[in-house]
Amino acid sequence: MTYAPFNLSTSAMLVELNISNWTARKLDKKVSEEVDASKATKTRAGNYHKNLLAGSQALDAVIKYTNNARLWHHKQTLPWSDSGSRIITMENFLDYKTQLSECETNYNRLVNNFLAAYPTLISAAAFQLGDLFDRNEYPEPDLIAKKFRFSYLFSPLPNAGDFRVDIGEQAAKELVDQYESTFNNRVQDAMQDIWGRVHDCLTHMSDRLADKEDGERKGFHKTLLSNASELIDLMQKLNITKDPKLEAARKDLSQAILGVEIDELKESTHVRKHVKSQVDEILGKFDW
Repeated sequence: MTYAPFNLSTSAMLVELNISNWTARKLDKKVSEEVDASKATKTRAGNYHKNLLAGSQALDAVIKYTNNARLWHHKQTLPWSDSGSRIITMENFLDYKTQLSECETNYNRLVNNFLAAYPTLISAAAFQLGDLFDRNEYPEPDLIAKKFRFSYLFSPLPNAGDFRVDIGEQAAKELVDQYESTFNNRVQDAMQDIWGRVHDCLTHMSDRLADKEDGERKGFHKTLLSNASELIDLMQKLNITKDPKLEAARKDLSQAILGVEIDELKESTHVRKHVKSQVDEILGKFDW
């Protein structure tokens, strides 16, 4: 896959999002040994991890929100490096930053709710866990608070071959060549990521819009259309190379669902067939 010349360093930047939580999970060595003994194993066959706050909705709310925030972050960005840095385009930056600030505010609110309830939750755990309860396994509130963190860092995306070091000409050329190769591979991986999302969306739509052999429609949710609409927006924001083929696919998908309502899609065989034919046409148009 080749792309027209572009300057990625001026049209995108890198963002690292780090969210860490206290999981309230603890390895119980004694119970693990008891299970092995009861099953007559000859060696440690497994480990028993207990939930110190079993039944706590306050902590579950934090963890669930964290998972959703990470999913949202991955949707809004493209992969760049194994360190966790991801690409955010300038076109998407303002919307992303606004929503990120909202995520941070909501996260801190949920964490504060949990920390306020923490002493009470310990007392409840004594009842919930029975003989598994051990008060010594519960850190003090100030230590628990330090285990929650929501942080992010924006950094510029360097130009390929921008090495400002005083080394031999040949060595410098090798470094530049190596970096340019890695740079190009990462750009390709990023674009393959958004193309993969498009392919997954289209194949799912094609499958769900195909009626059963008896003529009855398959089940699908309203997200069939809302997910496609969200993807259309992201295809424009995450097209970091200005790939004309991706833009063509975006326009085709937008046209395929233009004016279509979910109830109409469910009730009309004609509408389903029409949308499916356009989706299948997009699938057949590109080399996936």
